[in-house]
Amino acid sequence: MTLPRFGVWAPVHGSRAAHHDPDEPDDASWARNRALVLEAEALGFDAVLVAQHTVNPYDDARDQLETWTATAALAALTRRIELIAAIKPGLFHPVVLAKMALQIEHISEGRFALNLVNAWNATEFEAAGLPFPEHDARYAYGAEWIGLVSRLMRGERVSHEGRHFRVSGLQLRPADPWRARPRIYLGGESEPARALVAAEGDVWFINGQPLDAVRGLIADAAARPRGDLPPLRFGLSAFVIARETDEEAEAEHARLLALADGDAGLRAASRTRVDPAVVMIRTMAQARAVGTNGGTAAGLVGSYATVAARLAAFHAAGVVLFMLQFQPFEAEMRRFAERVRPLLGARTLPSSAASGVV
Repeated sequence: MTLPRFGVWAPVHGSRAAHHDPDEPDDASWARNRALVLEAEALGFDAVLVAQHTVNPYDDARDQLETWTATAALAALTRRIELIAAIKPGLFHPVVLAKMALQIEHISEGRFALNLVNAWNATEFEAAGLPFPEHDARYAYGAEWIGLVSRLMRGERVSHEGRHFRVSGLQLRPADPWRARPRIYLGGESEPARALVAAEGDVWFINGQPLDAVRGLIADAAARPRGDLPPLRFGLSAFVIARETDEEAEAEHARLLALADGDAGLRAASRTRVDPAVVMIRTMAQARAVGTNGGTAAGLVGSYATVAARLAAFHAAGVVLFMLQFQPFEAEMRRFAERVRPLLGARTLPSSAASGVV
């Protein structure tokens, strides 16, 4: 079995666990994100996920990093780390987005990937006068959208007449000289999401949750037909709290939970913007946790040995990439790189294809 890969969530809207932590700057600036990603690369992390929001999802008076311009800049500044930019199909025409993706692929010399997100924040769209269809309709739109983007990124000459898009004999150049196309990550756990992952995705991002639940999700996805695509791979989002002892880690978890309680107003306001049909929101409601996208619900809270053992169990179940959150981010990212990752025998992977060719 290959060694696990580890990535980090860029702090695109500031803190991931609590917005009033005296040890963590609630800083979403380009300067902070640039420094953090460069340090993550130097520490041996394999990937960074740059989530996409046009406005801060908790409070529109707070800062929010723009994903695609930031990722293009990071592509020029970094040398090895995989750069995963999230994209909501309703914000970009597929031809425009495919062209942008190929350009960042060239800037990064084959280290770019996109993460298709079919959106949960209705207010983000409605405030901009953009349509926000119901859940399954968004996935139908996203399926047509990503099908076009995938073909265009492959350098095909595309003619398409669909419900949402019409393309006539269009081909994008320069093509990708490093691989067939950039990698496609997909998230979501509803039935339309799972069908789309099987049809178009290379890696399925699973939100943080217990091991048995993750095993069930992997089994379901792995059983679905893939056509000519290679076997689906799996990533897991998780918030890590690692210390010398389990007791110290649990105490830190309790501290962050208490701080997160101070964000109740922000989170309540955020929930008013959420589409209740989004499975992620229902999954996260099942456990009290810190962090986004499941956070500590994955159980990566404990001593260095405990966290390493739990990561090994997820890896044995089929997770190849762990997309991690920390707080305070920089200090805990260093701690993980120095104290946990060596216990798994993980090493820095070559930049050649960000762990695989599509």
